[in-house]
Amino acid sequence: MDYRKRFAVEPGTRVQLGKIDAAFRDKHESHETAMPEIQKPLERMAKLQYLLYADGNQSLLVVLQALDAGGKDGVVRHVFSAMNPQGTSVFGFKQPSRLEATHDFLWRAHLRAPGKGEVVIFNRSHYEDVLVVRVHKLVPTAVWSKRYELINDFEKMLGQNGTRILKFYLHITRQEQLARFKQRLDDPLRHWKISETDYLERELWPDYIEAFEDAVERTSTKHAPWYVIPSNHKWFRNLAISEIVADTLEEMDLKLPTTRVDIAEIRRKYHLAAERQDQKLSKTPVKR
Repeated sequence: MDYRKRFAVEPGTRVQLGKIDAAFRDKHESHETAMPEIQKPLERMAKLQYLLYADGNQSLLVVLQALDAGGKDGVVRHVFSAMNPQGTSVFGFKQPSRLEATHDFLWRAHLRAPGKGEVVIFNRSHYEDVLVVRVHKLVPTAVWSKRYELINDFEKMLGQNGTRILKFYLHITRQEQLARFKQRLDDPLRHWKISETDYLERELWPDYIEAFEDAVERTSTKHAPWYVIPSNHKWFRNLAISEIVADTLEEMDLKLPTTRVDIAEIRRKYHLAAERQDQKLSKTPVKR
């Protein structure tokens, strides 16, 4: 199945998250039966990221958004670990710092956007300024409602500069979220990930769903599409996202840069000379 077509939100499409099956897993019965398929796109991603880094003319920005316990950290850990850390970075968007708050809401996103040859993952993102800000009424409606257009312009500008943008909403049910909260309560290694705030935010579920639906609907564009990924099954979430990332990188037509040196001359003049020098050194007795 082409997951880009299956899960993409076409520009102008009405988004109704309640009608999307968060437990969808395609033809796969379980994580075990899907394992052969899960590894393939990860291997493709590793090779394609190498080409992206070497090509040095384009970049990739991946945006991860979800409700609490939706699996953003899991995607970073299981999907993007396939990439070389030298050309990949992750930035988590928390409450703005004092410095960030003195700038416009897109400033910190632009500051962290990928340079040529890089892959950057936003764990939460500039979309928090039309999500949590809206739900908690941190700014007036007249302010946040104008931000959709500003976001579209910002992402269009990044696209014109050679950055491909993929935006993933990790879709889970309310029941699945509660089950994951319980896992955190039962596992001492996860206690640090749970707090009273998680349950208080849960009471605002309908407001968050409405905010997500509006954000996805109003900002899914050809150059920066949104994908609603069924995420009740963590393994299927990872499979779908890795397939979409790999397919997108392939579509970017990445190529190794043209060789700017005479390889034969370097081999003859420098490499062979270096080998002969090493052979001489290896035969020289070591003075003690």
